[in-house]
Amino acid sequence: MARPSQYTEQFRKDAVALVRSSDSPLRQIARDLGVNHETLRGWVRATERREAGGRSAEPELTSSERDELRKLRARVRELELEKDILRKAAQYFAKEMGH
Repeated sequence: MARPSQYTEQFRKDAVALVRSSDSPLRQIARDLGVNHETLRGWVRATERREAGGRSAEPELTSSERDELRKLRARVRELELEKDILRKAAQYFAKEMGH
């Protein structure tokens, strides 16, 4: 289960606005706000992508959603392989029964 974010959406918006309006380096702003600089950088980039109207206009997946998607894709591959094996087995037995 995903850990809920400790930062509110308003805090994120304000942090991004601060980065954009300040001459201070992003690392310094992150340090002042008590946020990891890569986390802050991610917020800025996500905001830029949303504003650009790019593919990321949709909400990004959470880590639990990404994990679930990875598991589901692996399961689909497994089921497709099983289906292929069963199809080939059915063809083999149909051929054997026909002779």
